Formats: sequence, structure tokens, C-alpha cells
Amino acid sequence: MRTRTIRLAAVTAAALVAASACGGRGEDGATTAGDGACQGQQTTGITDDAIKLGGIYPLSGPTSAYGEIPKGVKAYFDYLNAEKGGVNGRKIEYIVRDDGYQPPKSVEEARRLNEQDNVFSLFQTLGTPTSSAVMEYANQRQVPQVFVSSGASKWGADPVKYPWTIGWQPSYLSEGRIYGQYLERERPSAKVAILYQNDDYGKDLRTGFVEEIAGSGVTVVAEQTYEATDPSVDPQMRNLAGSGADVFLNITTPKFGSQALAADAANTAWNPLHIINNVASSNTVLKPVGFDKVQNIVSAAFLKDPSDPQWADDPEMALYEAKMAQYAPGLDTKNAFYSLGWASAGAMEKALAAMQCPTREGLMAAVRGLTDVRSDLLLPGVTMNTGPQDGYPIETLQLQRFQGERWNLFGEPIDTRKAG
Repeated sequence: MRTRTIRLAAVTAAALVAASACGGRGEDGATTAGDGACQGQQTTGITDDAIKLGGIYPLSGPTSAYGEIPKGVKAYFDYLNAEKGGVNGRKIEYIVRDDGYQPPKSVEEARRLNEQDNVFSLFQTLGTPTSSAVMEYANQRQVPQVFVSSGASKWGADPVKYPWTIGWQPSYLSEGRIYGQYLERERPSAKVAILYQNDDYGKDLRTGFVEEIAGSGVTVVAEQTYEATDPSVDPQMRNLAGSGADVFLNITTPKFGSQALAADAANTAWNPLHIINNVASSNTVLKPVGFDKVQNIVSAAFLKDPSDPQWADDPEMALYEAKMAQYAPGLDTKNAFYSLGWASAGAMEKALAAMQCPTREGLMAAVRGLTDVRSDLLLPGVTMNTGPQDGYPIETLQLQRFQGERWNLFGEPIDTRKAG
């Protein structure tokens, strides 16, 4: 079972309970904070008719592929504002800043969003090292940092020290464990070579995998790291190819994921089972390599793949396709980065709608009190659940294998809270 360092002080729990009991909006749409329940709480960035959110993404730099995600977010909010009047009568203004995947720049942009743009909440700051830097600032200033776009375990590990930060997607520790379980079951004598990014992101997933296979017949025979600023991972791939491994665990971001896949395909003398982590499994990563060269690679998913024909008649996917075409014309709706943005924005809508206090404290109470909440495009069996001592909204994944020109799910959804 994943180890969590979660210590919730009584005063913190009391504050969250008090916030969750706050008033909301009356039938006429007016804020009911006047009853005293919400007085003294932060109302920066929220009025009776507007909510201002701020996102930080690498629109430039080595991980700029992720810069497509906020386009899906914006399309969802534009649809929400135009066709539903926003959330509880409040339309959403969404401001995006570019940090180039540089932590100092991330903090600079977080400061700008909070102190100049006066956002209600930071939403979907992307990346582990970058969001880690923002986390310190956000919690010092008591600014919500909601649904971080990273699976690092730290977002939910210590709600006492970091009560203003919460993640969204499954943790990298959980994902690593699932790959370990898969090999223990299907290749119990596997020899594994690992490539991982040398930061909390790469180390988290590697740790989950290594902890899972401990004491089994699955062994790690070679490991290589890379830096996000490296030009390529070709030298690392050459070293791993000589290891004798029959499984390759690829823990990379999109740019390096493509490089590693291409290097593996080019080396016909080495034919390992290739497992690629979720964040680098998009078709936008695979297509440049050539679909014929990435057959039967394995990954894990928690969202419906817009390029998968099995969802062609799915109502959630149909809505996504139609509204993306309307509010973000010209974008390729099969790009999974857009659907990821769409799904995360839908999750934020659910959290904002659940606020009983229209305050920053009320938002944090809402995101820490989710029970079996669905967001459009989550896979069947995947819901959001949190609590005062559970800062991991999504903890269910399903394995998938790439065949033909798409991913094919196999097995059953795995709830990592229950997995052994």
C-alpha cells in the first residue's frame, strides 16, 4: 500500500468543516455571506457574477507540447460561460501564463497571477518541479492551487503543511505500482531497464515501481536518468540497450518519450516489452515515431482517448467533439492534450459548484470533500474522491496496449487504494 505522510491537525480539520458549512447563494443569486458564516474568508477573484482562474503552463521550452492543454481548458470554460451561464451564475475568466518549465519563472507567474491579476485560484499549474516551487508560494499566501497537472505524490501527502494545494490525476507512485503488478503477473522473471527524468516526477514513478517489485522475480538491471534541459536521450538509450533487459520502462515527458520510442524502434537488436508512462502516451507522441514502430507498447489511462473509435457514440465524447469544434475551431479534437484540458476543466466546474462558501476557503473545502464525483471523459469506473486526509482525487487506472492506430484497454480498472 502506498505510504502517505498525512497528519491532519484538529485545527485544520475544524477549519475545513467550518468552511464546508458556509452559506452559498440564495435563490436570487446573491451571496449569502452576510449571515456571518463566511465572513472573514478570502473573496479575492470572485464576485456575484465572475470567477477568475489562473493557469501556468510551459507554452515554450522543452516541454511545450503540454502547452496544448490549456486550449482544451479554455474551450470548456467558453462553452460553460456561453451555454450554462458559468457556475452558479458566475462566468469564468481564465488567464494562462507561460513559465517555460522553469521553476523560478513559475513562481514569478504565480505571483503575477495572484498579486496583479487577483485570481481566485491557481488552476492546473503544470509540471512537478514547477508546481513544487509554486506550492511554497501558494501556501504562504493562502492561495488555492487546485488540481495540479502532475501526478507527484506530494500534492496530497501533507495537508497540514500544504492545505492550499491538491492534485488531480493519479499519482506517479500509483502508476508505477500498477506496472510492477503487471510484470509480476505476466512476466514474473522480467529484467527491466528504466529511463526516468531526474526530478520528483521521474523519481516518484520509479519509486512506485521499485517498491512494488521488491521481493519478486522482477529485477531492475539498468537505469539511466536525463535532465529536462538535455537535447536528447540517445546516449541513455544506447546504454540501456546493452543491459540485456527484456522490459523497458520509459518514464519521460512527451519530447523525450518520442525520442526513446524512436531509439528503441531503430535498434532492431533490442526488442524489449516497452512500457511508457501515461504523460508521454498521447498519439501526438507516438505518431511522429510511426504507429507501425510502436505496436504492443503498454501504458495506463484514466481518461477516454478521443482517437479511440470505441467512444464514437459516447455522449460525453460527442459533447466534447461538438463543443471543441464550436469554441476552439481548427484544433484536432483527437489530440489527447485537448481532452485532458476539457476533463480537468469539467472537474473544476464540479468543485466550484460544490462550494458552500464563495471564498477561497470554501473552494478548498469543496475539493477536499468530493465523493464519487464524475467529470466528463473519465473512463468508466473512475470517479473523484477526496477527504480531509485524502488529497488524491483520482486513484483508478486501467492498463492499455497500442495496436493498429489506437490504444486498446485491457483488464479491469484498478483502484490503487485497494490494490495490494
